[in-house]
Amino acid sequence: MSARSSYLPSGRYVPVLATLALLAVMYGAGALRYEAFGDGQVILNVFVDNAFLLVVAVGMTFVILTGGIDLSVGSVVALTTMLSASLLKDQAWPPYAVLPLVLLLGALLGLGMGCVIHYFEIQPFIVTLAGMFLARGLCYTISTASIPIDDPFWRSMADSKVRLAGYFVSPSVLVALVVVLVAAYVLGYTRLGRNVYAIGGSPGSALLMGLPVARTRIAVYTISGFCSALGGVLLSFYMLSGYGLHAVGMELDAIAAVVIGGTLLTGGSGYLVGTVLGVMVLGVIQTIITFDGTLSSWWTKIVIGVLLFVFIVLQRLIAARGTRSAPAAPESAPLTLTAPPAR
Repeated sequence: MSARSSYLPSGRYVPVLATLALLAVMYGAGALRYEAFGDGQVILNVFVDNAFLLVVAVGMTFVILTGGIDLSVGSVVALTTMLSASLLKDQAWPPYAVLPLVLLLGALLGLGMGCVIHYFEIQPFIVTLAGMFLARGLCYTISTASIPIDDPFWRSMADSKVRLAGYFVSPSVLVALVVVLVAAYVLGYTRLGRNVYAIGGSPGSALLMGLPVARTRIAVYTISGFCSALGGVLLSFYMLSGYGLHAVGMELDAIAAVVIGGTLLTGGSGYLVGTVLGVMVLGVIQTIITFDGTLSSWWTKIVIGVLLFVFIVLQRLIAARGTRSAPAAPESAPLTLTAPPAR
């Protein structure tokens, strides 16, 4: 290996570094074009406005690392907002009873989908698509209209500000950062995290090594369901309402954030810091369009689509380079059959 190549980043870090470079370029371009864009509060507002998406994307990262997909997250978010609003307003439940109930419901939905995916050997796309329709349909059995939330605890979470050296964030941002730190620890330093990466790299090899494939697959969908429910709680803090049309398309935003953050769609490679950067990229795109004032909000989807194409191609090129650079396996000796000696 040459001295120059020893300073080059490993291929698995290239997508994350590309996302970081893209974020820096976008923020720099925005700061040069718009005077107020360079204010530190602008970046903090990206977290304030996307704390719920960050939590949902964390759960999606676990799923995609195993080579799966979860299309139900947006509907579970909406169901959580509807159920929370209905219980708080119509049933007059206290917040300390509503919060654990909705989080448990999200985890149970994820647990059920994980069991169906593994034990019935059905593609995650189909199972989570069914979960998406189920959760969205349950929203409309509660109400077809928006339900406002007037609970004092919910309002305090919506109106509170955590001061940071002259700037501020919402309590939801702190919750999202705690989720990121806990998830990063789980993926990096626990047996569950190692199993997640191993199953994403090669499910067959993981099974041959005696790893708990069934338990791990079910666990990641349970985590995704829990994160979706928690994201729904944070969205209800942000919107102060429950509505069946909340979070439409959020599953695609979460997948986009994870992929732009460098996690392979085929599983086995990716980092949570990349997911955080991916969410920030989406937030900065929305912020730039808002600052411009002349562009339609649909430009956000157009730019995200272009970025997805670019990062998927980048992942493919990195995978191809890794395959070419891998040493060739030695050829085995030819098998020869000889007749037994004559007696």
